This record gives sequence, structure tokens and C-alpha cells, in this order.
Amino acid sequence: MSESTHEIAHDDVVRTHDEGAANERPPLLVVEPLLAFLDAAGLGTGEPDVATVGEGHSNVTFAIRRGDASFILRRPPRPPIPPSAHDVLREARVISALEGHARVPRVFAVCDDVDVIGAPFYVMEQVDGLVVTSRVPRELDSVEDRRRMSEELLDALVELHAVDWRAAGLEGFGKPTGYLERQVRRFLGLWEHNRTREIPAVESVGRWLTEHMPESLPATVVHGDYRLGNTMFASRAPAHLVAILDWEMATIGDPLADLGYLCTLWTDRDDPPLGMFELTGVTREPGFLSRAELVARYEERSGRAMTNIRWYQTLALWKSIVFMEGNYKRALSGATDDPFLKRFGDGVIELADRAEALTHEP
Repeated sequence: MSESTHEIAHDDVVRTHDEGAANERPPLLVVEPLLAFLDAAGLGTGEPDVATVGEGHSNVTFAIRRGDASFILRRPPRPPIPPSAHDVLREARVISALEGHARVPRVFAVCDDVDVIGAPFYVMEQVDGLVVTSRVPRELDSVEDRRRMSEELLDALVELHAVDWRAAGLEGFGKPTGYLERQVRRFLGLWEHNRTREIPAVESVGRWLTEHMPESLPATVVHGDYRLGNTMFASRAPAHLVAILDWEMATIGDPLADLGYLCTLWTDRDDPPLGMFELTGVTREPGFLSRAELVARYEERSGRAMTNIRWYQTLALWKSIVFMEGNYKRALSGATDDPFLKRFGDGVIELADRAEALTHEP
């Protein structure tokens, strides 16, 4: 797995719970009870080599090598954790259910006993491959492979949305009806809670979403954060998507929510610069499909009509605005000292104008 690894802080991993109790912060891993759990699950032998993977803004991910075995451990971040957030057991459930039906790693073991490392966690297969974020790795850096990456990204999403989620054991994982109404209602409430000022464009977009809400398509598994940076490709050409990662936001709902979100974060070659909000600027490079081509391929492969895709794109952008305003509010109140979040003030207004412009497109 070639996502970036980071140095472990001195209090992230401790030997025993007594050692962890002596630190100011609770540890993320406690080695001795973890080894007992891994032994019982038959996962490797001996002492572990541990590295953190990714940036850790969501659930915390560790790469662990133990003897000849290598695997990934996922757990929630340090407390305090909002209710229902960072539910790794739910994440493990959906990945396990999708094994053999979608491009997911295999889950080896799940632990719901918080006394082991201080939080629930699960252990899954370590998939070898490349994650594409700010640049295309040299192994796949050709026009042909950039196009194939785009196509694979859409084809893997179509496969996911084709899974019979009831037969896969996901009955009760989410509510299959009323998904769009719940999304709009929830984020209208979040806006009232998060907002720090009057932004007419946010209010206008919320009204437009309510008034133009389409009829939901038959429910599927929805990833909830489907984008290029949450997938992994094989480390040699031709480009092939081997795993979909980060299932924390998954639910049962309207499949076009995933496509709208993907298109909202996708950058076309002729798009104006988006500054700090250009999360997938790499897709400006020759070979990557345009947003219109992504939508056309999804429509062709899935058989779902795209008549309302602009509504779903607007919803995804509007939800991002509401989340960002919440982060900006935290920065203003001093709840976080992250200077990056303070820059969200102007950014929220900029994105609100973009969302409002989307509502006026034909």
C-alpha cells in the first residue's frame, strides 16, 4: 500500500495501558493487548513494525508488519468523538459485505472491545498499489493510463451501485427511502447551527434544492466520499483500480449522490483556478476524462438517466459549504488553532457563489 506514511508520535503507541495512563493524551495503539488479539486471530507472529498511513483527519490508519504478515488497522481518532461519527465497526461491516462484489480490501478481524486498545478497530488486507492525489505516479503517467484511470474510476462505481445490498447482508445498514429529503433537511439544520454570518447564496441554494428535489432512484450502497484520492490503482500499467478506500460515510441511498460528489470535486482542464479548494487538480492533465465524459460513461454503463445530475452536483457542493462553515466557526471560537481553517471564511462565500451559479445553469 503506497499511501504516504508518517512518523509516529511518542504517545501514539505504548506498550501497556499503564504506560498510556501516564501520558497526557490517550494512546492510539496499546501493543501487548493488541498482540494477544492478533495471536487469537492468527495474524502474524512476533513484535510489530507500525507506521501511520495518510493524514489522520478521519479514522486513524496504521500499516502493521508482523513476521511475514502485513495488514492495515483502522480505529477512530482520539476523543472527544461526536456521536455516530468515526464508526469503524459500521465501516468494517460494509467492507466485509462487499467482498467479492466490489473492489474492496478483505477484512481479517473486527474488535468491538474497547479494553483492547482503547477504541473499537478492525484489521484488513494491505493492498499494494498507488493512490493518486496531487500528481500522477510515474508508473501510470501517460495519456493512455490517465484515461484508463478515469474509466476505471467510473466502472468501479457502477459495479458498487450494482451490488444487491440486501443479498449482501446490508439490510438495516441505511434507510433505502427518503434519502434525498433527509440529506437536505439535515444540512439545513446544520447550516443553522454552523453559520457565523448571513450568506444569502447558501440560503438560496438550500431553497432551490428543496424546490427542485428529484425523485430518488432505487437505493444502492452509497460510498459517500467517492473520489480519485480514495481509490488505489495497481502499481504498473495498464491502469487498474484495485481497491476503494475510506468507507466511513457509506450508507444505503441514492446512487447519483456519489456521482454528483465525484463530479463536484473533479477539475476539468478549462476550469478557472480553484485555489485551496482544487482537491483534484491533477485531472487537468491530458488524458483524464472531463466531467461530461464521466457522466456519459456512468449513464451508459449503469443504465441510469442523468437528467437531474446538476441537482446532485449542487447538493454535494452545498453540503461541503455547510461543513466548511462549521470548521470556520470552530476556528473563530478558538476551538482549534489550525490556521488553515480560518481561511475558510472567504472560501465559504466563494463556494456558495459557485453553488448558486450551478442552480442557474440550463
